[in-house]
Amino acid sequence: MRAETEKLVDEIKQAISLLRRHFDWDAALKRLDYLNSRAEDATLWNDPQEAQKLMRERQGLDEGITSIKQLTQALEDNVGLIELGEEEGDEAIVSEAETAIRSLSGEIKARQIETLLSGEADSNDTYLEVHAGAGGTESQDWANMLLRMYTRWAERRRFKVEVLEMHDGEEAGIKSATLVIKGHNAYGWLKTESGVHRLVRISPYDSNARRHTSFSSVWVYPVIDDTIEIDIPESDVRIDTYRSSGAGGQHVNTTDSAVRITHIPTGIAVACQAERSQHKNRAKAWEMLRSRLYEEELKKREAEASATEAAKTDIGWGHQIRSYVLQPYQLVKDLRTGMESTSPSDVLDGDLDDFMEASLSHRIEGGAGQVADID
Repeated sequence: MRAETEKLVDEIKQAISLLRRHFDWDAALKRLDYLNSRAEDATLWNDPQEAQKLMRERQGLDEGITSIKQLTQALEDNVGLIELGEEEGDEAIVSEAETAIRSLSGEIKARQIETLLSGEADSNDTYLEVHAGAGGTESQDWANMLLRMYTRWAERRRFKVEVLEMHDGEEAGIKSATLVIKGHNAYGWLKTESGVHRLVRISPYDSNARRHTSFSSVWVYPVIDDTIEIDIPESDVRIDTYRSSGAGGQHVNTTDSAVRITHIPTGIAVACQAERSQHKNRAKAWEMLRSRLYEEELKKREAEASATEAAKTDIGWGHQIRSYVLQPYQLVKDLRTGMESTSPSDVLDGDLDDFMEASLSHRIEGGAGQVADID
């Protein structure tokens, strides 16, 4: 077998192994057997909502397991054909099998991406918050650049973007903003973007043209529907109202229509000023709070299930995930995966898919620790 083909076969085997690991193969087979037996139970549809949930799970597991089995068998068959062709000196058979293996490589990449987006809430719409760090105008401008970057990314995917809350900076940029991004797998794609983003550039606000480093944080959490119950006692929250300001708020800036709800036990706070009425903003803020608490629960489950310390790391101001350097050189580097781009302008214009795919893969593969920072 040619060295190039042998390398490709090893890569496909490794990818199949990772897919099996992600499925928890033995447990998945047992679970599918159980779901198949439940599907034959005449009493299943006594509870239609539960039945639909089980049938969706069954279909997803069956498709995933069947796909992995087919990929494994196709790889074995084509490796066997190459060995047969080489023994018989039949170059046509070898060439045909090598072409099929290259095609398998593309199929397995598509399957990996599907698997990366198979989490409990991955298919949901998502909220995305951006908060400027310390540093005044410079950080507030950076927060606005991040807001634009994610908006452009969403538009590329034809997702719908709505601004729920925005606080303008004193001179430029924003202090904070909250978006809801609506589209299939919106949360799944964006969930690894939570963390601190670092910008290095010559500041346009510095008359001495010095290099500045700015930080802004991003937080992503899924929109949840009424089938997910999150009980929040009213005694656990503080509700504040204030006047709306910034984009989307001019039409209501003479009344206290904006609403902020703080969950006292966790300190989580959400705000909404998108609607004209305080009542609608309050309802939306409650939805956002339920989603934040649900996302916290997802994080806890992931940390408990993960054997790696990386998955257990809390996201905070000390946990930078990506650096964007505009001067003295041009480089965007993800500090978790080592993924790089030498075209920051493209990344800041929404070209984020490669970074997202790398970080999702990194989460499944259980990458150990962060990649070294850059100057």
